[in-house]
Amino acid sequence: MTSLQSRCADYYQRLRIAKYRFLSDCRNVQGNPTIRQPVQFVGRGRIRFSGTVGLGWFPSPFFFSGYIYIEARSADSLIQIEDGVIISNNSFFISDGEGIFIGKRTMLGTHCEIIDSDFHDLHPDRRSDGVAKTGKVVIGENVLIGSNVKILKGVRVGNNAVIANGSVVTRSIPENAVAFGNPARAGLGLAPEDTVAPRTRPAMPQ
Repeated sequence: MTSLQSRCADYYQRLRIAKYRFLSDCRNVQGNPTIRQPVQFVGRGRIRFSGTVGLGWFPSPFFFSGYIYIEARSADSLIQIEDGVIISNNSFFISDGEGIFIGKRTMLGTHCEIIDSDFHDLHPDRRSDGVAKTGKVVIGENVLIGSNVKILKGVRVGNNAVIANGSVVTRSIPENAVAFGNPARAGLGLAPEDTVAPRTRPAMPQ
């Protein structure tokens, strides 16, 4: 970007951030995340940030056109995001059950979705007035979650795991695993660092 483009982009994004702050109605947001993309905080529950958390990323798709949506829907809902977490653009989290927890240094790509409830009873006769199933979602530390990933109720993702782009996670993933697919399944674990050959540049011809 040129200097003029950067100044205009910064001013434009500040206006957009202010707009979504005005449209937010959650009165119990704790902590001071770094907001790079607009965020709408919604609900009667608690949204808690610990330490340094980044919301939005530039340059990355939808930075100037989308927004992040975080909703603690019921009074007992809690969404807790720990230190060092980075959440990319257009992601959304909704808790209407036991809550959502994201551990330290976890990174989430664009368009990630995390929910802890079905929001409706799945039985056809009770869909509008039944009781939805819920389950706490726990994402461990140092997890890498690709773009367009959906993580559903009751899932636990172990420390250091990798969730591949486009995966739909319906069951828990162990530590150090690579998960992919719909529904996502854990594949081979990550190789220990001492078994990975160092990346070197080829020698220049003499």
